[in-house]
Amino acid sequence: MLRIAFLAIIFASSSPAQADITGTASVIDGDTIEVHAQRIRFHGIDAPESRQTCVAGGEVWRCGQQASLALSDFIGRSPVVCQEQGKDRYGRIIGACSVRNQDIEAWMVLNGWALAYRKYSTDYVGQEQAAQAARRGIWRGEFVPPWAWRQGKRIQAPTPPDSAAGSAR
Repeated sequence: MLRIAFLAIIFASSSPAQADITGTASVIDGDTIEVHAQRIRFHGIDAPESRQTCVAGGEVWRCGQQASLALSDFIGRSPVVCQEQGKDRYGRIIGACSVRNQDIEAWMVLNGWALAYRKYSTDYVGQEQAAQAARRGIWRGEFVPPWAWRQGKRIQAPTPPDSAAGSAR
């Protein structure tokens, strides 16, 4: 009897395990989704910001927007399952997420739409190296890592050839 009471006290005082967050996701940007009005920042990755641009083949392109679109296309209308890993300094849930039993973070990094966020995790370094070697996504040209972009660092846009320079008299 005493043993049952002891077990009841232990179970009552222990905090419940975090429940998975499951549902249809709205993409906020390349590393953040919303499920059931809860913002979830992906664990271990950092994607270009929505307004961020990159350069490839001498052309400026909206890599942040493309990362978001790639994530949206990958998820589609399939339910997402996220396991809460904690909270970030903004109060967002940090989640390890999957769709159709595929790791979303791994997919984003492997396809060159996000970087391994080594400051917080080394889980996706292998996928980043593979994306870089294959020149996928942002690796096809020049970019500023998202963490540096948020601090104000920018790529110098390519300057078009000066047509007047060749015709100087």
